[in-house]
Amino acid sequence: MNWKTLFDMQKELDHYILTQHDLQTENIFDKKVLALLVEIGELANETRCFKYWSIKPPSEKSVIAEEYVDGIHFILSLGLDLGLDTYESDDKASDHDVTTLFHQVFQAITTLKADKSLTTYRTLFDTYVSLGQVLGFSPEDIKKAYMDKNKINFERQNQGY
Repeated sequence: MNWKTLFDMQKELDHYILTQHDLQTENIFDKKVLALLVEIGELANETRCFKYWSIKPPSEKSVIAEEYVDGIHFILSLGLDLGLDTYESDDKASDHDVTTLFHQVFQAITTLKADKSLTTYRTLFDTYVSLGQVLGFSPEDIKKAYMDKNKINFERQNQGY
């Protein structure tokens, strides 16, 4: 996947949001970290992977994809804050189940908050890409869902979201 395209789109969205809300001089890294944690929780809720007590099936794939790319938005934004504008995934298939990968993503986010290094960022990104693969998303699925949601995010800003 060409992550550079998505980084560029995220950079535009971040600039637009910061300008709209007059936050150009604010350090909002920790707020983005918390937002990412919330989004990952919402994604887990839609997959229902942890709801051992329920027989209700997961949400439709399109709903899960939208939640997944909400996480991508924040991961890209955090990468931009760290000075990155591209990423190369290792494309290794994961042998972990979805619940384990969610735990690993949460841990990677928490680690990134404490250690804002490129190594911890790459671990987060790699783990999140693995989660996407296990959820059944191809690079094309992710790119399309990201582009669709990015457009919605701009529209929301224009509507005073």
